[in-house]
Amino acid sequence: MALSGFFSRLKEGLSRSTQKLSTSITAVFTKRKLDDAALDELEELLIAADLGPGAAGRVIDAFRRTRFGTDVTDEEIKTALAEEITAILEPVAQPLEIDASHAPHVVLVVGVNGTGKTTTIGKYAQFYRDQGLRPMLVAGDTFRAAAVEQLQIWGERTGAPVVSGKPETDAAGLAFTALERARREGIDVLLIDTAGRLHNKTALMDELAKIIRVMRKLDPTAPHSTVLVLDATTGQNAINQVEVFQDLVNIDGLIVTKLDGSARGGIVVALAEEFGLPVHAVGVGEKVGDLRPFAAAEFARGLVGANV
Repeated sequence: MALSGFFSRLKEGLSRSTQKLSTSITAVFTKRKLDDAALDELEELLIAADLGPGAAGRVIDAFRRTRFGTDVTDEEIKTALAEEITAILEPVAQPLEIDASHAPHVVLVVGVNGTGKTTTIGKYAQFYRDQGLRPMLVAGDTFRAAAVEQLQIWGERTGAPVVSGKPETDAAGLAFTALERARREGIDVLLIDTAGRLHNKTALMDELAKIIRVMRKLDPTAPHSTVLVLDATTGQNAINQVEVFQDLVNIDGLIVTKLDGSARGGIVVALAEEFGLPVHAVGVGEKVGDLRPFAAAEFARGLVGANV
């Protein structure tokens, strides 16, 4: 999918978030002086749009320094807001790049069940195939037969080999076997699916720690990327998930999915402000091309409904 086509999909995916925020801004700022009362209202709108108090406060402080006391229209506010949000997002807009020196580059994909981990892995397999790389997939969520089957379908679709085992196979042993095979077959990137059963946090922590420990018997530097997949529809709960998984493993970056089904696109801004972790990609649909590297300015404009 061309970038312009993806931007259209992004705008469409963010439409619920955009409508919620844009309509509110228009109602407040038809033409109005940007005074304390107006800034208070705008801050409340941004927090309600899931940008979180930190990001909202940062935007309001910038407006207070640069535009306080001026007459503004809703379009001027949207344009300025897009600029301020872009400034928050640009430092974290970093693609998930593969280091060819590792052979394979091991990507451990974590997250709560239902966030779209398995689908994300399948889309990344296609993304890397399109770049001329050889991916291999590991069905490490061995407690969910549906996840294993789904990953096998993605493997067939993308031409990527899939390493899987019997139900409830030891995930760490499976990852070890996959890494051995990947090294033997000259695989470039090994994408490992994992369980996400937060109702038993201790068991999950032990399982993830064991996967990492066992892989390091073969490669002391593995995993080379640990990526947390978040579902945008959960809104502020995504903040809690980052905190939990940071306790479990060392998170290197985030992928935010299901923006097409959410009025909570502002959560990406809250995540950037709160944690400063790289946002590698966003998902705006189920098709392979609907997961793309995160672009800060395009996302900010789409979120607030600013004219391009």
